[in-house]
Amino acid sequence: MLFWLTNYLAQFNSDFTVFEYLTVRGILGILTALLISLLIGPYVIKKLNYHQIGQVIRSDGPQSHLVKAGTPTMGGALILISIVISSLLWSDLTSTYVWVVIFVTVGFGVIGWVDDYRKIFEQNPKGLSPGWKYFWQSVVGFAAACVLYWHAVTPAETEFIIPFFKDFALELGAFYIFVAYFFIVGFSNAVNLTDGLDGLAILPTVMVASALGIICYLVGNVQFSAYLNIPYIAGTGELVIFCGAIAGAGLGFLWFNTYPAQIFMGDVGALALGAALGAVAVIARHEIVLVIMGGIFVMETLSVILQVASFKLTGRRIFRMAPLHHHFELKGWPEPRVIVRFWIITIILVLFGLGTLKLR
Repeated sequence: MLFWLTNYLAQFNSDFTVFEYLTVRGILGILTALLISLLIGPYVIKKLNYHQIGQVIRSDGPQSHLVKAGTPTMGGALILISIVISSLLWSDLTSTYVWVVIFVTVGFGVIGWVDDYRKIFEQNPKGLSPGWKYFWQSVVGFAAACVLYWHAVTPAETEFIIPFFKDFALELGAFYIFVAYFFIVGFSNAVNLTDGLDGLAILPTVMVASALGIICYLVGNVQFSAYLNIPYIAGTGELVIFCGAIAGAGLGFLWFNTYPAQIFMGDVGALALGAALGAVAVIARHEIVLVIMGGIFVMETLSVILQVASFKLTGRRIFRMAPLHHHFELKGWPEPRVIVRFWIITIILVLFGLGTLKLR
């Protein structure tokens, strides 16, 4: 919206042309989302406390978590509001990519909201049934994947890129829809599984989103993409603002979510943020790089899969408890140690993921 306004004003004053630069709007997107989060965060926490919208703690979880019962949850709504407002203000709203990622974020946010609502008001720790949750995730994920496939006009937009090979890419054709669906839905659930400790999921999300913003800028620039030998996809640069908004909103939320947390994001935030990361990576054609940078999310998911498979097949558990962060808690690691060490691992993985851009 403000992007249109500044374009109009540029006709009368050339100083407004500065807002045409993606870097400027990306920075403004970060700052806008951060400011919104910091300003309305205390109000949201106060309202959630007033309406007694508190976290329901699983009885089979670590006993140290019982003190968290009643902490305001559904704070992910604060993140989504900040992201959407900032993106609408500073993005070029003629971009299909912008609307797809907003649709995915809001769509999965609504699914998470229903899940949280049932956990809180029906006192059901399981929330929305797995079948219905997966069904609605599939509806949103397939819808976004189909739009992206129909919107594709160049072969690069539907190729599967292997970051370690210079001139190798798999042409997916219609199978692109299933790949896109898998990453959107898969990362949505991966981030949700990781969101179990104060600040554990949000800072890795901020770091991965920031790195994806850099990738989108490079992929959407003819010169940089040619220099790095990565596919050029017109229009992806506009997602710099969206990724910046995730980073800003996430940092603002972390202000209140850091240990000991004053608020939890709940499924409304975790499902939406994971799906957003998956959608951006699919559009930029850097899904494998997302797997590398989001390695913490992947490890948390694999720990659950391995735990369930092992118990069903052998009757034994591999980990003391899954997801993985609970395993380390039960081994005696204090919660802040688990959180910070997972953050450090994410920093290393994000740097390695960005480094793959030059390996080609």
